[in-house]
Amino acid sequence: MRQVARMLLVAVIVIGVVGLTLAAEEGKPAPTSTMKTYYLGLIKRGPAWTPGDTPEIRALQEGHMANIRKLGAEGKLLLAGPFTDGGDLRGLFLFEVATLEEAKALCETDPAVKAGRLVVEVHPWLGPEGLTYKGAVPRP
Repeated sequence: MRQVARMLLVAVIVIGVVGLTLAAEEGKPAPTSTMKTYYLGLIKRGPAWTPGDTPEIRALQEGHMANIRKLGAEGKLLLAGPFTDGGDLRGLFLFEVATLEEAKALCETDPAVKAGRLVVEVHPWLGPEGLTYKGAVPRP
């Protein structure tokens, strides 16, 4: 039950954070919305996670951020960001790709995931078609 509550909380956060292009412009009627499947990745501490700040951890973090920028530039990653409460749940990804398998494979390209510092649990998420959030993914 706690997992379901956490998933609902994350979905609410995503809806609140993501700027929807479905909002009506001033003086114009709102467009009708259709739903689309996105893939929500919940980023968690992995088996190789350790506290602290070392050159190795900084290098993994730099690789992690470079991968986020790459996936964002390719248009596959709409949103990425950390949770700041210091818990096991470290952040999220929101992918716009064709399949769950593709989203999972993209997670495996992350150097911090490869190293076991992070793991990502991916779920299909039904949201409004046309989600955008300018600046959500750092661009090169």
